[in-house]
Amino acid sequence: MNNLLFPVLSILSDGKFHSGEMIAKHFNVSRVSVWQAISEAEKLGIEIFSVRGKGYSLSHSVQFIDEKKIKQSIGEMASCFNIKVFDVIDSTNNFLMQEAPKGYPHASCVATNIQTNGKGRRGRQWQSSLGENLTFSFLWRFTKGAAALSGLSLAVGVSLIRSLKKVNMDQALLKWPNDILIKDDEVYKKLAGILIELQGDMDGQSAAIIGIGINLELSKNQITKIDQPAIGINQCVEEKINSNEFLGIIIKDLAEVLAKFESNGFEYFQDEWQSYDALQDQAVSLNLRDGENISGRAKGVNNSGALEVITEDDGIKTFSSGEVTIRKVE
Repeated sequence: MNNLLFPVLSILSDGKFHSGEMIAKHFNVSRVSVWQAISEAEKLGIEIFSVRGKGYSLSHSVQFIDEKKIKQSIGEMASCFNIKVFDVIDSTNNFLMQEAPKGYPHASCVATNIQTNGKGRRGRQWQSSLGENLTFSFLWRFTKGAAALSGLSLAVGVSLIRSLKKVNMDQALLKWPNDILIKDDEVYKKLAGILIELQGDMDGQSAAIIGIGINLELSKNQITKIDQPAIGINQCVEEKINSNEFLGIIIKDLAEVLAKFESNGFEYFQDEWQSYDALQDQAVSLNLRDGENISGRAKGVNNSGALEVITEDDGIKTFSSGEVTIRKVE
């Protein structure tokens, strides 16, 4: 990676125009070196305006994710967590999947300013861009095996709702099994997603790599790349959130919820999850992995986190996986 890339981006992070000459003088480099850094930023999908006589500018101001600022937000509990921040990485989940078997510390949070190949559910790519998303993964080691972790993604959803409430986002809802939605102009729009990958034994010790992507402020360019309606936090609150402070809040809430989940299972969170359920009593379609499609009315989730659907023919059926959508009823 070009060593000048992030130093130049830090100059541009205020969203104002800065001349190439000024940037070159600041770093004691040539104008060509600045241009090369700008070109690399554009290859990473960063939108940079170049105007003759004015210089370069980002499309909006950007807060960089910063390890020290995250720890300041966490406060006296900061020493309980291992926090690492990358400028650029392909996938924070991939990093932890590779490092966890080597003994990477419990309660680790790996965040990045730019993620080039983020993973979503069912092989999809999670779209992210500099300053527009909060993208990170959290490693939590369980004494229980993977077989005992049913409903984990739902418990993580509850944790994120708690964190969102602390930044005045009271309207967020949960969509089974791992999305956070906002209802905007009568349309449900995706605010955040969760992807959990497990390592270890079914019955022995296990490690969960919890990948989380949260939309902060989506540009028109990024919205066109997302295959469903989406929205950012800053579109929903009066004052822009501080992403480092918010990540500190999330980390503390996650640790509390995961500890409770380990000792009590999902049942402890069932009622709270259902109070945020976007699908409750809605007509839904559920697409299963084998291609079968189930229609019915969502009843909520059971104490293991499985979705309950009332079907016309078979009564209540439960599903532990699947892709669910709200069905329009004529």
